[in-house]
Amino acid sequence: MIDPRLAGQNVLVTGGAGGIGAAISRAFAAQGARVAIHHLAQNPAAPADAEWAHITPEADVAEKLARELGNGSFAISADLSEPDAAHRLAETVAHRAGPINVLVNNAAHCELPDSIDTLTHGSLERHYRVNAIAPALLTTEVVRLRRGEDPLCVVNISTDAARAFPGQTGYGTSKGALEAFTRSSALDLAARGIRVNAVAPGPVQTGWMDEDLLAQVTEIVPMGRAGEPGDIADAVVYLASHQARWITGQVLQVAGGHAL
Repeated sequence: MIDPRLAGQNVLVTGGAGGIGAAISRAFAAQGARVAIHHLAQNPAAPADAEWAHITPEADVAEKLARELGNGSFAISADLSEPDAAHRLAETVAHRAGPINVLVNNAAHCELPDSIDTLTHGSLERHYRVNAIAPALLTTEVVRLRRGEDPLCVVNISTDAARAFPGQTGYGTSKGALEAFTRSSALDLAARGIRVNAVAPGPVQTGWMDEDLLAQVTEIVPMGRAGEPGDIADAVVYLASHQARWITGQVLQVAGGHAL
């Protein structure tokens, strides 16, 4: 990209302190953007019948990353499972940095077991609160806080598990809802010059795959390797860039041919 026109823009990345989120934060900072790095201050305890399938970076990791990125970047915590979290997060970021130009809804909740035989009201609610409801409400808040015709776009992070994978029922269906929201909000907001797209990663190595699993993934991915966080970050930056100015309502699968 010759000039993605992201320098000086305010970018909010939820779950932006570790894994794919950290790569996204770094990619925007490399373009000269100021990044608000959202993180979960403390991972709530898992219920007795479940375990969290994600790692929550410590608060100091987010602060250290913000210092590394520069450009006025900063860390901010919020529990996106709380009903008023989206409102408070958007207001705080806008007060500190100004209106948000790019919202990346990357934070996700994933817990196990997650099969059709183990679903509970609580497990579904936990998945949907973070993976579908929070991104929708954050989008609403960011649109509300927009000034005039300031540039604004949204990139949601889905998963190719939204295409139906066994053992990921709550997670996959909540991400499927996020993809549906991507399309519906894109249509609602197009006339205002606001674009909404999504990236659906395949299996990405962020430390959760051991050598055996990594070997299995390598065999089933047509391009012969697991994804890297930077693969996803580059796609997100593209969808936020000037070069993608006539793209909206799309779900871009970034998965090396996996689950086509």
